[in-house]
Amino acid sequence: MSGDRFRRFWWKGSRLPAADRDLLASAAHAAGEIARRHFGNGPETWDKGDGQGPVTEADLEIDAMLRERLMAARPDYGWLSEETADGPDRLTRKRVFIVDPIDGTRAFLNGELTFSHSLAVVEDGIPIAAAIYLPMKDRLYLAARGQGATRNGDTIRHSGRPELDGATVLGTKANFADANWKGGTPPVTRRFMPSLAYRLALAAEGRFDAMITLRQAWEWDIAAGALMVSEAGGRITDRRGADLRFNGATPMLDGVLAGTPDIADALIRRLV
Repeated sequence: MSGDRFRRFWWKGSRLPAADRDLLASAAHAAGEIARRHFGNGPETWDKGDGQGPVTEADLEIDAMLRERLMAARPDYGWLSEETADGPDRLTRKRVFIVDPIDGTRAFLNGELTFSHSLAVVEDGIPIAAAIYLPMKDRLYLAARGQGATRNGDTIRHSGRPELDGATVLGTKANFADANWKGGTPPVTRRFMPSLAYRLALAAEGRFDAMITLRQAWEWDIAAGALMVSEAGGRITDRRGADLRFNGATPMLDGVLAGTPDIADALIRRLV
């Protein structure tokens, strides 16, 4: 390989994900400053209709800031955000920002501390850089493809638990209905957190053994956490066990399941 070709390969394979991760980290902190300013101060709120839930002035302010800041730094990237009208342009881009300005808006409005900002860069359908930030806890999860995942600078790893019985699994009550499982709900300890991105981060750092959502999930809730899980050595798939691909024409996934490789496999085998 020639020197020029090697340098281009090295930039793409090593420096680019790390540079994008650092860009996302800075933007996530800026999003947190906006969220903290609005938190507990009764931000103006609207219902998006069609069962999509609420959106606040904080969501919209963060969305506008992130788009301006990130697209100025990477003008050749595409853009997909929960709070920006979607369009076909992103489908023509090799790399795309996938962003949820506030994941867990209801929790934000209720004064709960577990909402998050979820930011990712996806290249050809695969996440290569990610940031999940919980501003009220000052907890920042970062990942770059091939370079591991961290929480506030410390390397994180999945729990390593091999057996399903007694495992701790994050998910809504509806996910654990007997009808979803062969032989009934598996004997796991069930917990819930309102932010999907945070649930993925918790599985990535081993505080819980797995997380699951059986309903269709928006890509902006999942993209950053998917990289956290994989870089922490875990397994993440859709509810059928298929690998996840992002920046789809319809940006939805057929459920999400993540955790230690053994427990993820065991859950997939038990699902109807």
